[in-house]
Amino acid sequence: MSHKSDLIATDIDAYLKEHEQKELLRFLTCGSVDDGKSTLIGKLLVEAKMIYEDQLAAVEADSATLGSTGGSFDPALLMDGLKAEREQGITIDVSYRYFSTAKRKFIIADTPGHEQYTRNMATGASSCDLAIILIDARRGVLTQTKRHSFIVSLLGIKHVIVAVNKMDLVGFSQERYEGIRNEFIAFSGPLGMTDLHFLPISALHGLNVVEKADKEMPWFDGSTLMHMLDNTHIASDRNLIDFRYPVQYVNRPHLDFRGFCGTIASGRVHRGDEVMVLPSRKKSRVKSIVTYDGELEEAFVPMAVTLTLEDEIDVSRGDMLVRAENVPQMADSFDATLVWMAEEPMVPGKQYFIKQTTKVVSGSISTLRYQIDVNTLHRKEAPTLGLNEIGRCQIQLNQPIAFDGYRNNHGTGSFIVIDRISNVTVAAGMILQRTAGDKFDHWEDEADQHLQAERSNVTAEERQARFGQRPATILLTGLAGAGKSTLAYALERKLFDQGRVCCVLDGQNMRRGISRDLGFTTDDRSENLRRSAEVAKLMNDAGMICIAAFLAPSEEVRLKAAEVVGAERFLVVHLSAPVDVCRTRDQEGLYGAADEGEIANFPGVSAPYEEPTNADLVLPTHELTVDVCVERVMELLKARAAAAV
Repeated sequence: MSHKSDLIATDIDAYLKEHEQKELLRFLTCGSVDDGKSTLIGKLLVEAKMIYEDQLAAVEADSATLGSTGGSFDPALLMDGLKAEREQGITIDVSYRYFSTAKRKFIIADTPGHEQYTRNMATGASSCDLAIILIDARRGVLTQTKRHSFIVSLLGIKHVIVAVNKMDLVGFSQERYEGIRNEFIAFSGPLGMTDLHFLPISALHGLNVVEKADKEMPWFDGSTLMHMLDNTHIASDRNLIDFRYPVQYVNRPHLDFRGFCGTIASGRVHRGDEVMVLPSRKKSRVKSIVTYDGELEEAFVPMAVTLTLEDEIDVSRGDMLVRAENVPQMADSFDATLVWMAEEPMVPGKQYFIKQTTKVVSGSISTLRYQIDVNTLHRKEAPTLGLNEIGRCQIQLNQPIAFDGYRNNHGTGSFIVIDRISNVTVAAGMILQRTAGDKFDHWEDEADQHLQAERSNVTAEERQARFGQRPATILLTGLAGAGKSTLAYALERKLFDQGRVCCVLDGQNMRRGISRDLGFTTDDRSENLRRSAEVAKLMNDAGMICIAAFLAPSEEVRLKAAEVVGAERFLVVHLSAPVDVCRTRDQEGLYGAADEGEIANFPGVSAPYEEPTNADLVLPTHELTVDVCVERVMELLKARAAAAV
């Protein structure tokens, strides 16, 4: 159903063109059972005049016998389409409705509230841009409300509207509304819901749904639900940076055409762009971008297109086309958050099918690290996962796949688990940013409860007075070849000559000793920096200035290192030499080996390097001499009073 438009009668082609170009918003309603999800959507459609007259008449007739409003019009029946749903007055399956306004098009997913059907809710939420979480004003925040909120957060839905429903049954109490709002904020704080809005409504009576309820709730000065849906900004939600194109089908209609069909999972592609095929790492260029309506110069997420390549290279279903300078992880193991959807519990070590993008491989859930209590968001030990339970697991595959962390890329960071015998989907998973098995991920580990911290008899003030300096850790980060080690040792010489007590922690030296057991996966790099941060903290506690030279490509890991050392004595200096300059300085052939695929997960080539967002100092080492860089770091230390120089 669509809004009324004069163009329908005067120029149908113009109307269809206008309608085609509208932005599409997918949203869902969720929350506990009987919170009014179906009623809200039904009332929204009725109030916005988006229901056909015969549908309206049918619902009015059914309301007398099947409705839950005492014989009066029950808008929930517009959504509860199954016979069992109407008999029980609940939602069982996900129900979809389509409508539009003058501004945009909508797809609504009405999801079930019963705990038994949480898996259906997760399915409906998987493709949504926005979530409406309903709360019954009489009952407040319930367990299922928390479970659905947690799943909304896990699925990376950025825009959340918490609608406190049935305000008419609590006398439109502002105090009750604010109490529920504060309770939800306290619970959802760790979930990281950045775009969170609250709205008091009465779905049955249409208050604050399409029209403002100024008479009933004059104390609320916010907008209506329809206004929020029409004006939520979603254009920047999609990942347009990382080009990922999972191949779904190889189209070979005749000898002169071979096209690779699929849907762009993220990013964009232009005709003539160089692409790489994973896992073979063969390179070619895009010859054409073919659609039913003709060829395009550019395509972007989430378009379904057919790509042809200039070279005859092997590309099959399940392969992925990416940019050579921006490739995803390639590994046979990763950590993921898993929502279990089957009646039969998860069996660690059992072989399942894992379907990620268009690729299906066999594998197992090798380890259940912990289960997450949705009431408190705390972790707890558990041998397995049951129906609707959520946990963090390690997935072990029988062959490598290409993937990204779910937070960065929903398309390549999600997967489902399929039972090999019944072919039933038993779980949905979201790959965590720390991906390569997480074998060495100990950032969040807690020390044994029997261990107690011991205090030195020498205070920090006494050390500062003895050495004439305040301790600090200076992290020098940048691409390989940016000059980190060169600057670190030059800075150490300068500080030592001025009588300071200092030392250098060099990433390569750490790997020759305390981190010799680590490789160069994402998680191994993370663990190397974690161990080094602990060493730097000990040096700072001893009153020393620590100069740490590490590639440290992840912003998240750098922030964690700052937490270990202490943010007040942790300085980040970014050596910003571009990758082209770093390549010319490479005397060990690392970049060349990475280009050929001999070195995996190499930042700047086959893995990303995330530049610090709030570096204390940026040094373009391709433009400045070493001496100038040393002086600028010394000036930073003076400004931060880290050393009396």
